[in-house]
Amino acid sequence: MLSEYKKQTKDIIKNKSTKIINEDTALKIASIIQREAGGKNDMKLISGIIWNRLFKGMKLQMDATLQYAKGSEGNWWPQVLPADKKIDSLYNTYMYFSLPPTAIANPGLLAIQAAYNPQKTSCLYYLHDKKGNIHCSTTYEGHKANIEKYN
Repeated sequence: MLSEYKKQTKDIIKNKSTKIINEDTALKIASIIQREAGGKNDMKLISGIIWNRLFKGMKLQMDATLQYAKGSEGNWWPQVLPADKKIDSLYNTYMYFSLPPTAIANPGLLAIQAAYNPQKTSCLYYLHDKKGNIHCSTTYEGHKANIEKYN
C-alpha cells in the first residue's frame, strides 16, 4: 500500500512556498479537502481557505472534522447539528485550534495536489449552495450574508 502511494504521489508538484510542509500535515489537510469539496473544482479554493485560517491562527471550523468526531461504524459522516460543536474531541475543529491529530479520510490525488498547491485567495469562509456551487467570503459578515442568500 505504501509503495503504491509513493508511486502515485511522486509526481505531485509542490508549490515552492509549501515545500516546507511535511507530508503528514499535507495529508491531514488533503483529507479535509476531500470531505469538504463539492467536486474537484472546489479543492484548491478550500485548500487556500484552510491555509489562510491556519496562518491567521483561526479555528478551522470544518464540518467534515466534526462529522469524523461524531461518526461511528456504519455512519462515519452523520449530519452536523449545532449541539455537535460542543463535542469534546481533538477532531472538533470548532472547539480546538489547528489540524486534527490524524487524517479524517483517505484523500485522492487531486485533494493531495490541492493541499500542496492552494489557490491564492483572501477568503476565510465558504459554503456550498443547494446546487453544489461554492461561495466564499473574506469576512464573517459576508459569510453570514451568503448563508442568508444561499441556504
